[in-house]
Amino acid sequence: MHPDRRSFLTLSARLLSLAALSSAFPSQASTRASAYPFSLGVASGSPRPDSVVLWTRILPDPLDAQSSGTQPYSVRWEIAEDEAFRHVAAKGNATALPELAHSIHVDAAGLRPDRWYWYRFMLGDAVSPVGRTRTAPAADSMPTSLRLAFASCQHWEFGQYAAHRHIAAEAPDLVAFLGDYIYEWGAYELAHPASPRRRSNESLTLADYRARYAQYKSDPHLQASHLAAPWIVTWDDHEVANDYANDRDERLDTHFLARRAAAYQAFYEHMPVRLSTLPEGPQRFAHLRIYDRVDWGRLARFHVLDDRQYRSYHACQRTDRGGSGSVTWDCAELSDPARTLLGQEQEAWLMEGFASSSARWNILAQQTFMAQASQVPVINEGDGRFWNDGWDGYPAARKRLLDGLAKHEVANPVVISGDVHTFYAADVRADFSRKVSAANPVIATEFCGTSVTSNSRPQSRIDQYVAQNPHIKYGRSDRRGYAMMEVKPSGTAVRFQALDDVRAADSGVSTVASFVVENGRPGVVRNG
Repeated sequence: MHPDRRSFLTLSARLLSLAALSSAFPSQASTRASAYPFSLGVASGSPRPDSVVLWTRILPDPLDAQSSGTQPYSVRWEIAEDEAFRHVAAKGNATALPELAHSIHVDAAGLRPDRWYWYRFMLGDAVSPVGRTRTAPAADSMPTSLRLAFASCQHWEFGQYAAHRHIAAEAPDLVAFLGDYIYEWGAYELAHPASPRRRSNESLTLADYRARYAQYKSDPHLQASHLAAPWIVTWDDHEVANDYANDRDERLDTHFLARRAAAYQAFYEHMPVRLSTLPEGPQRFAHLRIYDRVDWGRLARFHVLDDRQYRSYHACQRTDRGGSGSVTWDCAELSDPARTLLGQEQEAWLMEGFASSSARWNILAQQTFMAQASQVPVINEGDGRFWNDGWDGYPAARKRLLDGLAKHEVANPVVISGDVHTFYAADVRADFSRKVSAANPVIATEFCGTSVTSNSRPQSRIDQYVAQNPHIKYGRSDRRGYAMMEVKPSGTAVRFQALDDVRAADSGVSTVASFVVENGRPGVVRNG
């Protein structure tokens, strides 16, 4: 069931007013008691049929980490069946600890499946914005539809968050964010700059990453998007460092694992994620499992992946640096069957999820473009030049995944992707160098969203990629935005939503392409 959209838009407008009001509160220690503590808003995520994670962080001034002090806070929370909180379903107290940046993660349990709820936090006389969330449908149910927004890559320096304003207005059931929620560099300021600036203030420490999240989460449109629906989230590279792989960064920094642990802790402190157990010990965030499985009744299963933490190093790197580059099949490492993008444990977990799935649609929510995207024409076997940071740099791992889909006869696999700042729609098959045939069928359908703000390649280059890779049916890099997906038992429809002007907070939006995938028939069908 869906709440009245007008009432939700009223809620969003109220959030914008609250965000503007909160910026006026002083942050000095002497006035902490009166400063509005919910400047970063609230969020929810990881929905289950009987529970959902609720999040907030106590921070009066987004640009002053000291504004919340060093003491813990007891914060009240409520989740209700109505916006006026006449029928409270659950409530309690949670402790905001300074060692976790005064963040709060409440696993609100004992809820009813497949229904909307409203939630809020309270500290003293201060009341947070009211968020809207929902539970997943019961495991044995077949929902009639699921409306999903997905987005990625929102560099503060490259534009306004108008895409999130439009996501909120869509009033989706669920939002999937596929990585690069923050970027690790840029000026610390609450206004998006009029144009990109030189690289500065790179995040290296826990304090740095916390400040970066606070900056990004201060944006009222991003807060409104979190208010709209529960999120499922994964990370990509910029939550830590550009093009890092496992424990190696571009600089080959011998202390990189400490930096990664700081970034992982800040990610946890600012995302509505569900952890089976909170890590303990001095190096507790050195590793953090975020891959997850979310079921939407028998309609859809989300396989949420992590392709950064466990991957093999990039194939054929230079000896003096890490990070990505372009390679050809002359690079022997490229075809090494031992190389992995997900790691052995996550691969095994994914195969288990494939084998046990009874969902009509299986959605792989992951970071980067999965279909092959050769930078040069592929005429003969052995042709091609590939970017080695994405799935093209790990072809054996991709083949194992696709073989697993075929082996377990997984119903209607759909891949949703981000990272490359381009709208793509593609057919995914085991051998991209051969034409589709009974021996080389289309196995899955892929939809890659453009970036919320981050810039991309020229459209002329993307036109070449589409021409050189016939399984890529659509490519558009000159517009920023997000994607909307409606999943029904009979089929899935996808809209690519593009902003008129990424530099305008009030930018309009339009559908630049739409597609359908029919139940039992993998492959892209253009719908407009």
